[in-house]
Amino acid sequence: MNTKEVWLVTGASKGLGLVLVKKLLNEGYRVVATSRSTGSLIREIGDTSEVFLPLEVHLTDDENVKDAIAKTIAHFGRIDVVVNNAGYGQIGTLEELTDQEARSNFEVNVFGCLNVIRNVMPQLRKQGSGHIFNISSVGGFFAGFPGWGVYCATKFAVAGFTESLAEEVKEFSIKATIVYPGYFRTNFLSQDSIKVAQNTIEAYAAARQSEQMHLNSINGNQSNDPEKAAEVLISVTKEENPPVHLFLGNDAYDMVYNKINIITNEAERWKSYTVSTAL
Repeated sequence: MNTKEVWLVTGASKGLGLVLVKKLLNEGYRVVATSRSTGSLIREIGDTSEVFLPLEVHLTDDENVKDAIAKTIAHFGRIDVVVNNAGYGQIGTLEELTDQEARSNFEVNVFGCLNVIRNVMPQLRKQGSGHIFNISSVGGFFAGFPGWGVYCATKFAVAGFTESLAEEVKEFSIKATIVYPGYFRTNFLSQDSIKVAQNTIEAYAAARQSEQMHLNSINGNQSNDPEKAAEVLISVTKEENPPVHLFLGNDAYDMVYNKINIITNEAERWKSYTVSTAL
């Protein structure tokens, strides 16, 4: 894949998205970066040019997303790689979170991603090429974190529909990859990024402990480097047969096998019940 490819990155004003956009531009790629406001993108990177197109996009608005895809094609003529990176963390037990809080997290993390896929696919099918990265989370594979149920559910959803997407688009020579990042040194856990349940219930001691650990201990001390994550994403696009499942970070690697061991042990322990349902 040559260095003149066009990448579309959502949620690009901070965190992994911003790091990726800067690295792509430094390596000669053409980049479309979306955010709810282009002000920060322009301050960090610059205004519209032959290689960079900042767009204000509200991902939960399907027509707005469709318009952004049209502007991208008008500016660059094609789209080669899509990175659905936009999303936010929501802390709160299932009892604590209101209907609106839960739905809002799904609107952005799940339906925003689907809006991009739906509107970009006609162009990718026309080209007969493309690669879609959907950024999930290690919490989209292992959800054993009290107080993170809704957020993890959104990321499980992203993983689930990306598995299907990978099969659906094969015939068009389009690739799809689920990315499961572990803890990276970004502002994901900062106060201006994460949301906490408006009405907490103190009886949930484990959830409160997990919340404080993430906000006060883990935040700023994550072990993984977003620069290296960006390098990996670029490298994966050069693979002839890229993975459908891509785990990023030593912690993510460990969680994979922790989950596999849990499932394997429970399947064996309760095997008699499982097979007893056969005719």
